[in-house]
Amino acid sequence: MKPPHRFGRMAIKQRIVSWILASRPFSLSASVVPVLVGSALAFRAGSFDGTRFGLVLVGAVLVQVGTNLVDEYADHLRPAGQHKLQAPYKVIARGMLSPVEVRAGALAAFGLATLIGLYLVRVTGWPLLALCLASLAAAYLYAGGPRPLGDLGIGWPIVFIFMGPVMVAGSYYAQAGGFSTDAWLFGVPVGCLVTAILVANDLRDFEEDLAAGRATPVVRFGLGFGRFAWTFLVGGAFISLAVLASGFGLALLLPLAAAPPAFQTARRVWSARTRPERADALPRTAALHGWFGLLTAGAILIGAA
Repeated sequence: MKPPHRFGRMAIKQRIVSWILASRPFSLSASVVPVLVGSALAFRAGSFDGTRFGLVLVGAVLVQVGTNLVDEYADHLRPAGQHKLQAPYKVIARGMLSPVEVRAGALAAFGLATLIGLYLVRVTGWPLLALCLASLAAAYLYAGGPRPLGDLGIGWPIVFIFMGPVMVAGSYYAQAGGFSTDAWLFGVPVGCLVTAILVANDLRDFEEDLAAGRATPVVRFGLGFGRFAWTFLVGGAFISLAVLASGFGLALLLPLAAAPPAFQTARRVWSARTRPERADALPRTAALHGWFGLLTAGAILIGAA
């Protein structure tokens, strides 16, 4: 009886690993950072609520996980997706999860996020409902549907708006019960860096997207344009935060500590010539976004002390 038991435990462990990979944990800072920054601003305003903070954080992560799973499922359905170089998180192509399981996982993630959103709307107000519905629609339509928005070359502004100002302001609203100009403004540097993650992804997939007919901005205008766009977005994040520091005090300069890894990643973005080299810039950019967001949230809390 012991061998089957060990096999069962091993199978469960492998499936857990498969779902973790499918969620693309390296990218989840994109949903965590806006919640941290919006919640730090709520704390500064004296409106922080630990329960609502936890619910918003879980809901935001679930929406991104659902989006990642939709992208995985949609990519599997595309004919060109069968010939792509397979990243470790491509669980369908690697036979780790079936398409049906991935689709069910996406529906479950969006469903749970919807329940959390409905509760938060009930205890706050209808404006949050508008933000939640718009965010869910954008998350699904970006990667799924008959004409994914990411394939049409308009993914960058959508990601900037919804994972920058909208998520920061929404996180603030869920706790404070109202909107704040500061929350919208702090969404700008957050949105710049999360969009830089998408640019790094498009730089990595340039040849494959070109062959598949995906009209990403990098495909339309070339690798050089993508490198300039990445630099503009990362530089814009630091510059916009420095401008905001004039109204929040010197503590807001703390995120400048993320400048060294930003320069290192920039060198990788500009020097990369092969796909593996360009691929290395993607997790680096995601990590940069995470550190920048943590430092920004910390700076806001320090300034509130």
